[in-house]
Amino acid sequence: MADTGNTVEALRAALGDRAVLDGDAIAERPAWTGNGGEDSASALIRPASAEQVAEALRICHAANQPVVPQGGLTGLVRATVTDASVLALSLDRMTEIEAIDPVNRTMTVQAGVPLQRVQEEAEARDLMFPLDLGARGSATIGGNVATNAGGNRVIRYGMMRENVLGLEAVLADGTVVSSMHPMIKNNTGYDLKQLFIGSEGTLGIVTRVILRLRPRPRSQNVAFVSVENFDQLTGLLGRMEAELGGTLSAFEAMWRNFYELVTTEPATHRKPFEAVTPYYALIEALGSDQQADQERFEAVLTRAFEDGIITDAAVAQNQDERNRIWAMRDDVGQVARNAPIQTFDVSLAISDIEDYVDEVNARLGERWPEFTNMAFGHLGDGNVHLIVGVGDDSAEARHGVEEIVYGCLRSRGGSVSAEHGIGLEKKPWLSVSRSEPELALMRTLKQALDPKGILNPGKVL
Repeated sequence: MADTGNTVEALRAALGDRAVLDGDAIAERPAWTGNGGEDSASALIRPASAEQVAEALRICHAANQPVVPQGGLTGLVRATVTDASVLALSLDRMTEIEAIDPVNRTMTVQAGVPLQRVQEEAEARDLMFPLDLGARGSATIGGNVATNAGGNRVIRYGMMRENVLGLEAVLADGTVVSSMHPMIKNNTGYDLKQLFIGSEGTLGIVTRVILRLRPRPRSQNVAFVSVENFDQLTGLLGRMEAELGGTLSAFEAMWRNFYELVTTEPATHRKPFEAVTPYYALIEALGSDQQADQERFEAVLTRAFEDGIITDAAVAQNQDERNRIWAMRDDVGQVARNAPIQTFDVSLAISDIEDYVDEVNARLGERWPEFTNMAFGHLGDGNVHLIVGVGDDSAEARHGVEEIVYGCLRSRGGSVSAEHGIGLEKKPWLSVSRSEPELALMRTLKQALDPKGILNPGKVL
């Protein structure tokens, strides 16, 4: 058992008073409810460099002291929760943008830099960092890497791992592993950076990252459409991908109940048209010529309307209208009207999604006839969010809902986590999506890189 008090004093002596907070100094720091509400850590380590991260972990490793890495605390799976037996480690002092290379389109940053700042710095140089999340102002690049964040534009630009060229991480014993290579093509053996992307701080602490930037789009076209059935929805997705010349960047689906929720009071959004259908979609294309791209965008939608694929459409004509359409999709907070609720983030083959949601609803209705299930998500990449309310927040009811939502994925080969990670929340259900040989290999990796199990203990595995 670690002697936490002595470890804290050793850390303070090695790193300085500013780098180690405890007691009231921790309690005064801002937190987010997604952290789970557990007891706070005994102390918070705030290193100012990768060297200080390494020194902190060397001390903790020698003392068998568990450490929980924390980013912006915007996660949803309780991957950063702490208690009095652990020390938290934040990179909120490591917020330097070290270099921007507009020729090679890369940005080198420390892991504590907020996502929004990366986006703004890229845009100021006529470039774009395509990852985007609602929590962009608080979420950090290190957290985005650790959770392999997704967001709205995965269909075109991929998850976080597709946007990371190189990274630096510190292992549990303080070893610094630097894979800070800026090349897109680097086929020299094992791609070590991928070990840490999506590992939720259980294999190492990411300290620096080389991000891949893209040219800033010169055009943005957005439409909101209605369709009568799921086959038309998926048919429209295929048509937009095929006919927009690679510019399709988002295809966000809403089931009717979610659409009604975000367009009725107290929500401030208004319905863009009168059509009432089972499904709706927000479609975005990013291109290089606003006039030409808009003409093509509208022509594709017109043909889809003439062919009976869509029943109605609202096409944004200016930036305010584009923002309003996106704001309707992003107003997920309206689901609180159905509290108590449980949020789910799953993925499966697009062709299986309709039957999956129908089966989940049928099974929920058998047990809780007055249930609500708000379905929406990034349909273009097979990611669906379900927000379920059954009027009962007991542990038994929550487990029962999880059994239904995750159990219906098993036969379809789906994933219990599309983009939010595992943490503590989904750990009991990981076997739905991972075979025993896969889990065994994950345990082998954990044992090899963190034999004492001090990094984010109990999370994921």
